[in-house]
Amino acid sequence: MMIVQLYDTTLRDGAQEEGISFSVEDKLKICQKLDELGIDFIEGGWPGSNPKDSEFFARARSLRLTHSTLVAFGSTRRSNCLAEEDLNLRALLEAKTKVVTIVGKAWDKQVTRVLETTPEENLSMITDSIDYLRAKGLRVFFDAEHFFDGYRDNPEYALQVVAAAAKAGAECVVLCDTNGGSLPQQMAGAIKAVKKANSVALGVHTHNDAELAVANTLAAVEAGVVQVHGTINGYGERCGNANLCSIIPTLKIKMGIECVTDKQLSKLSDVSRYVSELANMPHYDRLPYVGDDAFTHKGGIHVSGLIKWEDSYQHINPSLVGNRPHVVVSELAGKGSIAFKAKERGLPVPKGKAIEEVLEQIKTLEKQGFQYDVAEASFDLLLRRVQADYRPPFELVDFMVVVEKRRRPPTRGNQEEPLSEATIKVKVDDRIVHTAAEGDGPVDALDKALRKALLQFYPDLTAVKLIDYKVRILEETAGTASQVRVLIESSDGRENWRTVGSSTNIIEASWLALADSMEYWLTKHAGKAKD
Repeated sequence: MMIVQLYDTTLRDGAQEEGISFSVEDKLKICQKLDELGIDFIEGGWPGSNPKDSEFFARARSLRLTHSTLVAFGSTRRSNCLAEEDLNLRALLEAKTKVVTIVGKAWDKQVTRVLETTPEENLSMITDSIDYLRAKGLRVFFDAEHFFDGYRDNPEYALQVVAAAAKAGAECVVLCDTNGGSLPQQMAGAIKAVKKANSVALGVHTHNDAELAVANTLAAVEAGVVQVHGTINGYGERCGNANLCSIIPTLKIKMGIECVTDKQLSKLSDVSRYVSELANMPHYDRLPYVGDDAFTHKGGIHVSGLIKWEDSYQHINPSLVGNRPHVVVSELAGKGSIAFKAKERGLPVPKGKAIEEVLEQIKTLEKQGFQYDVAEASFDLLLRRVQADYRPPFELVDFMVVVEKRRRPPTRGNQEEPLSEATIKVKVDDRIVHTAAEGDGPVDALDKALRKALLQFYPDLTAVKLIDYKVRILEETAGTASQVRVLIESSDGRENWRTVGSSTNIIEASWLALADSMEYWLTKHAGKAKD
């Protein structure tokens, strides 16, 4: 049975992505998650490059990893310098890991133009560094940087680099597609040439500049590499690194390589989201396997097939990777989509003409600019409103919003601020309430006026906060008469939900989304109005 080692470099290479800056505490937490996932080697950072990584390795000694081995990363000695005098190699020793990875050039043009030394000296730098670290009792992996570009340009020298690292005692020579521009067939051909000339274990480290990092990694495995490098969610410089969240399930499920256990694989989606949270990066919904959209179905035919046979439009069972199927409702939906979504949301499935009414409403409203696949709370209300016994917690009688600049005194130097005031009438049971409120803008004023009216009947509504507000112009060619869509996200501290409104009047669109937000929460949580 083929063995493939998983090598994660999220904490070093992944951290080079623009916008990512892990704290030491973040890196320690991610290590624990990667250990639970079954990663064999975790590259923790470059201790010779910055104080934070040095601190990380000092603190990481107290980690209780049950599966993973921590790896320190560095480079070969500098040119024309003794290995024992090189500060970078000393820093690797001070990290006190059992395994280290060092990087060296495998492309002669990189050697002469970037390192500004000779190809012969570069080979000495590689062998001296590995000899030195091995003499200190360390296991050494060697990253052959720019290997595939070097092999295409000067195959003889690229192979000399691999041979030198192997002869010096590198446990694994990792072939790097550093610029991320290689093709799978090029990878496979180069790897076969290396295997023919050397018996050393090989690894692969790819970048995603041609969007082929995962494909190149899998081609390398087919060609015989036994160690694959990558990052969680494909984080990394430029276009990123090979995405382990795609590589791991493909190796295990598609290629039959038992790189993790079934239990470890089921944690993949959680690990993906956890790392994105600590990276302070939005979790990309369209990530294969682990994204929210990876098993999302929108077309009516797809949903109908899914109901009859769950594998009809899914390449794997989502639960294998800790994900689940989603159905979104749109103008492309059919009755099956409505029924599936109602069951998924724990709502009564409309029967007969009711389900046809919901479907017709969705098609009509989406033509008017509403969008229910991103506003499931508004969709819930469509389902509730067709139920014969549904009574809304409040009804709008009318509202008026005024934006006026003359009355408000200046508060920021000599700059006057407009005054926004909303007046609203709502009906709760058989009582009509008429309130008014000022706000920082018309939507804020509407929000405050509506709350003011409803709080006397539903005091628990204070828990609900508006946390996001988005406006999209749907028909730019119509200018100021364009249809606009408003999406509002709200939260009560436990649950977040989104609602939608659409109109040629931005205030009306905002009101529709705002009213849905309040009605959704009140319908779920508040019960009957207080007397």
